[in-house]
Amino acid sequence: MRILLTSTSFQDTPGSHQTLLASQGFDVTSLRGPLKESIMLDAIEGIDGLICGDDDITRSVIEKGVNSKLRVISKYGIGLDKIDTQAAADFCIPVTNCPGVNNVTVAEHVFALLLSYTKNIIHEHNYVQAQKWKRLIGTELYGKTIGIVGLGNIGKEVAKRAMAFGLEVIAYDKYIDNEFIKNYPIGTTNKIADLMRVSDIISLNISLNEETAILMSTENVKQCKKGVIVINTARAGLISNELVITQIESGAFGAYLTDVLEEEPMVKDHAFLNYDNIIVTPHIGSRTYESVVRQGTMAVENLLKFIY
Repeated sequence: MRILLTSTSFQDTPGSHQTLLASQGFDVTSLRGPLKESIMLDAIEGIDGLICGDDDITRSVIEKGVNSKLRVISKYGIGLDKIDTQAAADFCIPVTNCPGVNNVTVAEHVFALLLSYTKNIIHEHNYVQAQKWKRLIGTELYGKTIGIVGLGNIGKEVAKRAMAFGLEVIAYDKYIDNEFIKNYPIGTTNKIADLMRVSDIISLNISLNEETAILMSTENVKQCKKGVIVINTARAGLISNELVITQIESGAFGAYLTDVLEEEPMVKDHAFLNYDNIIVTPHIGSRTYESVVRQGTMAVENLLKFIY
């Protein structure tokens, strides 16, 4: 059987997930994603199973795969927004993902970004490397309010860490886990504008779909406190590049800290590179050894459930 593997995190990290896949005796073709539709259309020919990252798995790709040998699409990761799940359902192709495997590591990355910005870590490092002793003024997190958009598995871990830093926490979610609220007394709201009005920091931790894509619309963002820090470790499509730049240039956003972009890898001369208060990391929020092994193992196990 032939398997197409496109996740670079899976490929680049040695561990038991690789051993598990190798032990199956599959003919594995490894390509470095994320791959555009045109490449996927060529690559899917003769493939029985796909372990993918954020590749363009469109209806055309799925249809060509089905007309060949495709039996299962196993997503390495959580978000399914790059996969045409309706097309997969139409062609009776199971689509799996790996919920719950990267909660901790992504939540840690939220605070890595936040502390890097509020404590001027990147600038200070660069000054020291240049043999300069320039001491900037940072800000404390303690006593500030963080608004968490999406109180799912990752949002809950962000909330726990926020409380440890002495942040006031308010969370927006359509469905609130009341059991979690009993154990972690945080504020909640089902109105995104309420969260935006009171938050000094906003962390986007919600999946991307037609409903959530409008949460960070121009109209809603107008409700934000001036100078708010927005952190996006979820999906770039939750807020447009143009809106980010408009808000940064007007001072409405104090900073935009993101691990995700509309097009990855980052295009040359990306507009975000012109602003010191926009920090970009290359989609590494879940790229820790522990998380990669968990995700990779689950992705292989999910594949095995449907490949035979």
